[in-house]
Amino acid sequence: MQRSERTWNWVWMIFLSASLLQSPAQIYKVLPQYLDLQGRAALSPSLFDRDSYQAQLRRNPEQRGSMRFQILWRPPGGNGTETRLRIELQGLTRAGLPQEYTIDLTMPEARKRRQWTSVRLSPETFHELGDVVAWRVTLWSGETLVSEQRSFLWTEKASPKDVAPGRSKRSRLAPDASTPVGIRPPAS
Repeated sequence: MQRSERTWNWVWMIFLSASLLQSPAQIYKVLPQYLDLQGRAALSPSLFDRDSYQAQLRRNPEQRGSMRFQILWRPPGGNGTETRLRIELQGLTRAGLPQEYTIDLTMPEARKRRQWTSVRLSPETFHELGDVVAWRVTLWSGETLVSEQRSFLWTEKASPKDVAPGRSKRSRLAPDASTPVGIRPPAS
């Protein structure tokens, strides 16, 4: 009887310690995916089919209708501050002009476990942006940068303090898309 009581005590201690240890806020994975003209990333639920269809869309730009980003992340601990996901895109139009686009998402109070968030570009924004050549996804807790994932070709244009959520001076697409707003020429 005493042995089973000790066992239960150990089980409870392990359970409590596991629940008290919280993993830090983090962006685990970012999956940029092209969408076809019907809004599909794959023709079937198979991962193999999805990967082959994504390769087909990369080879055939005329079949692309838009793009989405699937983000696996864990929110910061309950510190009462606003949690934001920011997606920054660098594109190149068919005319060879650089474009930048930033999406700020205020995330609702969420569970503390890992979760997937899907962000889809509108077809108009996708076509104005051109070919996405680089991206960066950041997780913010208030004004503090908590985690970041970026593509291999991402180039830094400003320090994280300069692009804190709510204070962004990064460029957005111009309303008529003929002239990019806020794109600076390279420093000489």
